[in-house]
Amino acid sequence: MDLIADILLAAGALGAGFYCFILSRRLTRFTDLENGVGGAVAVLSAQVDDLTRTLAQARKAAGESGTRLEVLTDRAEDVAKRLELLVASMHDVPATPAQTAPAEPVERAEPIFVRHPRNGALR
Repeated sequence: MDLIADILLAAGALGAGFYCFILSRRLTRFTDLENGVGGAVAVLSAQVDDLTRTLAQARKAAGESGTRLEVLTDRAEDVAKRLELLVASMHDVPATPAQTAPAEPVERAEPIFVRHPRNGALR
């Protein structure tokens, strides 16, 4: 009986060793930097760095655009104030009558017909 128990114990140890060997190979392939999850993590890390730099550039550009827009808004407000003053000063100028009579519309005696370029019909 002891002999059968020793054989079963040795077979179990060999099975466990084989299982550990297979598991080790799979884990090595899983963490491989070129094809496995390690490679995916490295690629994602590089993309995060690129996106961080792009976001910093976008923030800088947005700040510059905001400053430029503020300057242009101030200029527009100044021009609007000047226009209001000009319009207010125009109220003091007396209106002058028109020197010439408005032109009367010219009516044509005959309608103009044009031939269509494809089928030659009159329009």
